[in-house]
This record gives sequence, C-alpha cells and structure tokens, in this order.
Amino acid sequence: MRFPRRELLRILSFAFGASFPWSRKQVSLAAQTAQEPVLSPGAAGAAAGQGSIGGTEMEKVTGIGGLFFRARDPKALAVWYQQHLGVSLTPSSEGDAVWEQEAGPTVFAPFPETSKYFGDAQKVWMVNFRVRDLDKMAAQLRAAGIEVKIDPESSPIGRFARVHDPEGNPIELWQPATPGAAR
Repeated sequence: MRFPRRELLRILSFAFGASFPWSRKQVSLAAQTAQEPVLSPGAAGAAAGQGSIGGTEMEKVTGIGGLFFRARDPKALAVWYQQHLGVSLTPSSEGDAVWEQEAGPTVFAPFPETSKYFGDAQKVWMVNFRVRDLDKMAAQLRAAGIEVKIDPESSPIGRFARVHDPEGNPIELWQPATPGAAR
C-alpha cells in the first residue's frame, strides 16, 4: 500500500528548506505540484525565521506538551500505547515518570477534511511517532499480533509504516533518513 506523502514532503520542504537531499527530478516534480503555504498576516516573517511580528519578538510554543483525544476505553488504550509503543501513562501521583520524547523534528499539519491520508474518514487525527529502527519496531508489533504495513518506498526524509491502535486510530511510524545513508 502506497501512502501519499506529497503533502508531508511539501510541508517538510517548507519547514526545513533545501536541507533534504533531493534529486533534480524530485525537485522538478515538487516544484510542479507544490502549493504555497497559507500564512496569516505577519506570519511570513516569522515563518522565514525572523521571529517577529509587527516589530516585536513573537512568543512561540516550545513543543507539544500533550496529545489528548477521546476513546471508548481510555484506560485500556493507554495501556496498549504503553505496552506496544513505550509511551508512558499520564502520571497518577507525584514521582511517577512522564513520557519524555527525544528531540527531533515535529510536523504540525492540518489536512483537508476530505484527505484520505488517515484512512477511515471518521478519524479526524493521526499521530506520527519517530522511531530509531522501523524494522525492529515492526517486528516487535507483529510479534504482539499487531498488523503493520511498511511502505515499500523510501522517501528523502525516511521510511514510514502504518498501524492502528485497538480503537482503529491511525498511527504512522517514521524512521527519519540518516544523513548520507543510501536507501
């Protein structure tokens, strides 16, 4: 199963500029199909790295502090994420460990309501988790009886796989490309 990544590649290209090792053919294709991102008034300077709006320094968020969503069985789903993906549960008392993610790129991308990228049209969100070794993660999940679909095509930004949690929510696993690695 191929996952359409044109939107994601366009967003990452905008976010990281020309730091991706694209071939001339990929650059040409991206140029033909890319659309300019929609920026609010004053956001163009901030997006260009200037960090100011209206002459004052713009305050920015520093990262994602949580991901909250509805579930039919929140406790069972939280345990599933902990057991299979290593995401710690919300601390229930002082001293409990909270999940610490590693530093790395994070894409924030609203998709059109009609996007088929998430699969089921009733699902309105999808989380993308970075992984160190996609093949090891896939093997671990498959050993637990979880279906994993690895995209057979690599992209300039890495490799992807798709899984679903017990409530059918889509999860994308992403092994970022290693600089200089031949794929």
